[in-house]
Amino acid sequence: MQKQITAIILVLIFLCLFAGFDYVRKSDKIVLKVRNAAEIDVDLNNNRVYDEGETVCVDGVEIFTSDLNKNQNDLADKAGISAVDAVKIGYLTDAFADNILSDKRVKVKLTGKQNQNCKFADITINKMPYKNLLKNSGFALNSDGFEQQLKKAQKLNLVILNHKSMKYHNLDCEYGLIAHDSVIVPLNQIPKEAKPCKFCHVTQTNQPAKPQPLSFAYSSGSIKMYLTDLTTKLKPDKKCSSHVCREIVNRINSSNENIDIALYGWDVIPDIQNALVKAKSRGVKIRTVYETSKYYDGLNEILKLSDEKLTDNNNNLMHNKFIIFDGKQVITGSMNFSQTGLSGFNSNCVFFINSVEIASQYLEEFNQMLNGKFHNTKSKVDHKTVILGNTFVTPFFSPVDKTVVTNIIPLIDNAKHYIYIPSFIFTHDALADALVRAKKRGVDVRLIVDAVNTTTARSKVKFLRNAGVPVKVENYAGKLHSKSIIIDDDYIISGSMNYSMSGENMNDENCLIIKDNVLAKSYRNFFDYLWNKIPDKFLKQMVRAEGKSSIGSCTDGVDNNFDGKTDMEDEGCKS
Repeated sequence: MQKQITAIILVLIFLCLFAGFDYVRKSDKIVLKVRNAAEIDVDLNNNRVYDEGETVCVDGVEIFTSDLNKNQNDLADKAGISAVDAVKIGYLTDAFADNILSDKRVKVKLTGKQNQNCKFADITINKMPYKNLLKNSGFALNSDGFEQQLKKAQKLNLVILNHKSMKYHNLDCEYGLIAHDSVIVPLNQIPKEAKPCKFCHVTQTNQPAKPQPLSFAYSSGSIKMYLTDLTTKLKPDKKCSSHVCREIVNRINSSNENIDIALYGWDVIPDIQNALVKAKSRGVKIRTVYETSKYYDGLNEILKLSDEKLTDNNNNLMHNKFIIFDGKQVITGSMNFSQTGLSGFNSNCVFFINSVEIASQYLEEFNQMLNGKFHNTKSKVDHKTVILGNTFVTPFFSPVDKTVVTNIIPLIDNAKHYIYIPSFIFTHDALADALVRAKKRGVDVRLIVDAVNTTTARSKVKFLRNAGVPVKVENYAGKLHSKSIIIDDDYIISGSMNYSMSGENMNDENCLIIKDNVLAKSYRNFFDYLWNKIPDKFLKQMVRAEGKSSIGSCTDGVDNNFDGKTDMEDEGCKS
């Protein structure tokens, strides 16, 4: 009997120990990925894959990282070290963290504090607080051993390697800092086929001129397409160096009779303003319909030059951005006539069309507004598809045309291969539903959206992601201001109209449906270029439009999220 009792007690003890071990094992969490020493992906729900909301941030310790997307200038100033040395010691710090945390079990105690990228927590590994390990190792600022680790880091010969271009750059090279597919590696570890960046790995006596920021211009006979690139122009200016700005100046200079401007925003760009003054002096008539937007400062100057002008006091917007030259040529698209648009700081799609037939349709729309008919008081323009060589162009005008439901969704429903959308705003219910239908029938559907509109109540980002549609949020200072759709290397849909209910049903807008294989392929390649520049983590995470994750947004002098605060005044740049 005594032996039976002893056996039962031993079994109970074993079961208690096993239950305790299983409880402890389940309370531990696996580290899935070390993004950097302060941001760690942890399997909080124990399903062995990363899910949104499982990035954990370490609080209460100041450390550097080699992540080039992190702005650590303030911390470098506090430590009294250069930006290059900050990256170097960050490289050692990240390597230390990766070594002790990757694929390890840790305990996570959430503090309740969080930001848009992560939840803050205290992490313990092998009964040791992770932040103490960082301090004891000398990687935390002001810890014992920091100076020793810094000296070790300063001896490293590190470069920025761009995997896509297979070029390597110095740590302070501006072209390396904007590389989209980059990693910090020791110079002796770069692949043999990698080539040095010619702008930073050169002798001072043979320094080549720096290239202009990337912009793209494509021509298909009587129509040109201009695409501006927000990833390479990190601060706006008034120099008029972009292709599209030069095109506008050239068209003004060659005008002889009329320049008709429909504008939402206008800044004084000296080259454009001077060209308009000269045009007016030679007898060209300037007419303007406009919106009184508070975000642009040059409206009074263009109105002074205008022979006729009119705005509408309705709450709905006159959101067009087009110019008609002599009733023969049109420039139209998503770009406001502002320094953020014309410099290439924002990403826009703009078309120059040399066609009397297209210009006459725009002129009919313009004259209605100049005569006081805005929004739903306008009559429907007699739409005509105009054939320009191999290009088919059809203009549509909101709100009378109901363009999304009547013309765009049928193209979406007939897409067979891909639908790519770079878009400033995406809130249209029926269009979102059409994209989900396309995804379900096997069409490659992808979107890139601007950061400023992803968290609004109407945003369709979460809806599309939950339906399996990949949506990336851009992480650059400038706006992804395009309002475009590219379909099957056949169609481009683009203009001033955002993909929203107000864009379709309330505002004055214009939208082109263009069927052209050459232009569609070119735009598809540009979309892929932007897609590859934006890190894959922003397929799940959101981005603060003015904050440390948005490259350049804290130093560009622009109120990127329209909250009245600029750069370090904004909470996103302070945090």
